[in-house]
Formats: sequence, structure tokens, C-alpha cells
Amino acid sequence: MEARKRGQSGRKATLVDVAERAKVSAITVSRVINHPDKVSDELRRRVQEAIDALGYIPNQSASSLASARSGVIGVAIPSLSNIVFNDVLRGIYDVAGASGYKVLLVDTHYSPLEEESMVRTLLSQSPEAMIITGGEQTGACQRMLKNANVPVVQMMELLENPLDMNVGFSHQKAGYSMAEQILKAGYQRVAFIGARMDQRVQQRLAGFREALEQQSRFDNKLVFTTPQPSSIALGGELFRSMMASTNGAVDAVFCCNDDLALGALFESQRMNINVPTEMGLCGFNDFEASAFVNPSLSSVYAPRYDMGVKAATMIVEVLKDEYQGEKIVDIGYEVRMRQSTHLK
Repeated sequence: MEARKRGQSGRKATLVDVAERAKVSAITVSRVINHPDKVSDELRRRVQEAIDALGYIPNQSASSLASARSGVIGVAIPSLSNIVFNDVLRGIYDVAGASGYKVLLVDTHYSPLEEESMVRTLLSQSPEAMIITGGEQTGACQRMLKNANVPVVQMMELLENPLDMNVGFSHQKAGYSMAEQILKAGYQRVAFIGARMDQRVQQRLAGFREALEQQSRFDNKLVFTTPQPSSIALGGELFRSMMASTNGAVDAVFCCNDDLALGALFESQRMNINVPTEMGLCGFNDFEASAFVNPSLSSVYAPRYDMGVKAATMIVEVLKDEYQGEKIVDIGYEVRMRQSTHLK
């Protein structure tokens, strides 16, 4: 009788069912599943055909208990909808997949409390390592990560005292560098527009403020922020509100990200404000669109894909007892000045 996908009588297929169909022992099936590199191609093919025919799903929990390895790397990011993290995740997946690891991903929605809950969930799956974002974890979350006794990489920003390892760049220095370039271009009254105001945005604002204060040009009345999530539409709204509240006494704007900056650019065009001669505009993150709008948008670029690759590589090498690098890695950034801040 032809075996059914859920084994006999509709029950879930078992490892024994796979062994019977492949005409091998259960131990051999387990070896093929957990150590495929240690069996012949022919044996691997026979067992895989039986697994496919029966729809067998290996019990990863039992496997990890038996081998003390789960083959899983837990990853927590603040937002799955924020394209800033796309390149980072691509780098993580590329390295993890090539190294035989699976990625278990959670979205913490920019909430330290939700991050704590999601990290607890991830750790319950016995990951071999964790990659998390930033350094805003709650005390309870930090204790869980330390007690888990697995490698941890905090990414996206540089931290003075990471829990374990860290790869990122200084958002404060990047904010300072961009503000410095705006002033060098000849702009006098520079405003700041920010949204969400998470720790990294606050660091950019701190760098912006420092650069302007050094030239006695900082005005707190020219800082416009909101806890709302960033969007192009919000950038337009904030730009129009800023122009109204300052009676137009602003000649440049540093937006905390490119979403807001693109919105400000489109709104300035609707208001017949010439960019860059009447208004300089710049953003942060250097989205692909920023180089192709007219005028092209000045922004701060960071190698996000490389950051993901480095974070995952650090994890994999530590797990193999091969990591010889620094615990804190500065991935760097680049200020890219384009047409939107070219004051003639």
C-alpha cells in the first residue's frame, strides 16, 4: 500500500516511517538530517525522497536537545516595514544561510518592552546566538541575554559597553559631519526635522546641535520633532509647519532620514521654494531614490549590507571558535553631498 503523507491512518509521519520507506535504520535517517555532510550522496538522496514523499517534518526541538545545537540565530529588529533594515537583513541571511544556520526573526516595533518579550520568545527556541538592534534593552532583557550564555551582537550603532559584541557607526558623529557640511556650503539658518525619535535619531540631533553650537548658529526654535513614525507624507507636513512657524526664516533643513527629506523636497516644490538656492535639504540613510530625484538629495550613507554581513560573520566565527577580531567594530559612514545642498 502506498504510504500517505501523514503516515498510516492519517497520523503524522515519523522518523521511523521515513526509515522504513528508505529501507534504512532510524539512526541513519537521523544522521542524514543532522549531519548530511557525513553520509554518501546516494544515501542522502534516498532519505530525502522518503522525507518528501511522506511530508515528514523533523522535530528540531528534539534534535537540538540531543545535539545541544539548534542551528538557529535569533535576530531582533525594530521594524520589518522600515527599508533601512532590508540590506542589513540581507547581509545576515547571506552569511547565515551559507554557514548552515537558520534565522529566526522578530519585529520589536521600536519598543524596549516588546523587545524584552520578543527576546524571551527567541531564547525559548534555544538559539545558538543572537543579533539585536542598538543598546536600548531593558534591564531584564540584558540579564536574559547575558544568562543565555550565547554570542550576542548589537548592531546599527556604536556602543561604549556592549553586552558582548557590537558592529555599527556613530550616529552622533554622522549628524555632526552632515551639519558641518551644510554650514560649509554657506547656509546660515539651519533647522532640524525628526520623527520617531529613537536613540539613533537623538544621537543625530546631538551631533547636529554640537556642530551648529560651535559656530553659534544653533537655535532650539528651529528643531521640529514628533514621535510619529517617519514617512514621506509626514516630511511634507513637518516642512510646511516649519515654514509657517518660522515665517520662512530658514535656509536649510537637516532631516533625520530620507523619508522626511524626500517629503520636504516635494513640499518645497509645491510651495515654489527653490532647492538648493532658497532652501538646502539633506537626509540620512541614503535611500536609492535619493540619488535620482531632482535635485538629487544629500544624505548620509552607511554600508548596511556590510553591517549585516559583519554581524553574522562575527557570530559564525565565534561559534566555530575562529573569531580573532575586535569586539567593537566601527563600520563607518559617508556624507554624500548632492545637488540639494549646493548653494550658488
